[in-house]
Amino acid sequence: MAARDMSRPDVVRGRSPMLSSAAPRNRDRFGRATEWIARAMGTPTFLIALTLFVALWMVWNSVTPEGLRFDSADLGFTALTLALSLQASYAAPLILLAQNRQDDRDRVQIEQDRQRAERNLADTEYLAREIVALRLALGDMQERAVSRDVLREELRAMLEELDSRDAERADDEK
Repeated sequence: MAARDMSRPDVVRGRSPMLSSAAPRNRDRFGRATEWIARAMGTPTFLIALTLFVALWMVWNSVTPEGLRFDSADLGFTALTLALSLQASYAAPLILLAQNRQDDRDRVQIEQDRQRAERNLADTEYLAREIVALRLALGDMQERAVSRDVLREELRAMLEELDSRDAERADDEK
């Protein structure tokens, strides 16, 4: 019995090394392949090609001489039925895998959109508070300006009144 390599604790007896760092890359490659297959199966080209394949199969096994046929029309094209069943049995899981990957991408996109919306909301609230503060500051400045103008007018009126009193006193003293 071979000694267990203790320098690699991630390698467990009886387990394949699929848990290594190469596994995500292979998994992603397989996932991309399943998505490509699922996309290809959903195209009109695939449907037309499959229809032509089935039609050629049926014509070949119906028209050609008995020795060249590989599937019997009398038995309901058993080999064709098996081939199509095999194709369908692989197509369904591949489509589901592709949908799962798309769901995962959608989930990540939704989370990113939610975070972006939260940031936008926080930014909008911050800007709204800043605008309110600017409006209040501007209102205060306008009130101060009005108050200054009123004070200046009052001071001018008082100065004129004082000047007129001083002029009267000067006239009275002469």
